[in-house]
Parts: sequence; C-alpha cells; structure tokens
Amino acid sequence: MNFPSDADGDVLRRLESTGFDFSSQCEIEFNVDFATWPPSKNALSELEKEFGNIEIYEPEDECDGYVVFNVKSILSYELVTQVQKTASATVIEHGGICESWGLFS
Repeated sequence: MNFPSDADGDVLRRLESTGFDFSSQCEIEFNVDFATWPPSKNALSELEKEFGNIEIYEPEDECDGYVVFNVKSILSYELVTQVQKTASATVIEHGGICESWGLFS
C-alpha cells in the first residue's frame, strides 16, 4: 500500500509492516484534546451526537485530560483523516481538536 508521508501515513505503514489485515473491520480509537479543561458540555454533547458514546479522561499527574470515541470500520488513511477532520470541525469552536488515533485493544 502507498500511504502519504505524514503522521497518519507513518502509523499505517508501521501497521502494514507488522502484517495488519486492512481488509477486516477493527475498532479505531480517536482522541480529542481541548485547549482548556474541562471541555464545555456543548462540546461533549456535539461529539456524542456525531460519534455516539464518548469517554472522558480527566487530567492525571502530568497528563492533560482528553475525550475518546471509537469508530468500527475498515482502517484506511481516508477514514482516519476524514474522522479527524469531522471531529475537529465539531469541536473547534470549543477549543477542541482531534489529531490522534490508535487501534482499540
């Protein structure tokens, strides 16, 4: 497979090198970060409306708080970048951005 030279493409190339099956559905976890904590109730409500169940992780020690949602789908560069774009657009006015993801385990 040929992935773009960016952070998302790098992750997908690493998965490919381990023999990951890109033809099967998997659960993909997306993280949403906020400039200020806690995020507004409106931001959380809008994320839930767009993506369903969300999980809130409060700040702990030196880690900032963040919000997680999962998407079950066939993993692709297009899917990852589109979901991140949609999530970011959903919460940008609330100081939120979605720039990271991983496979749910």
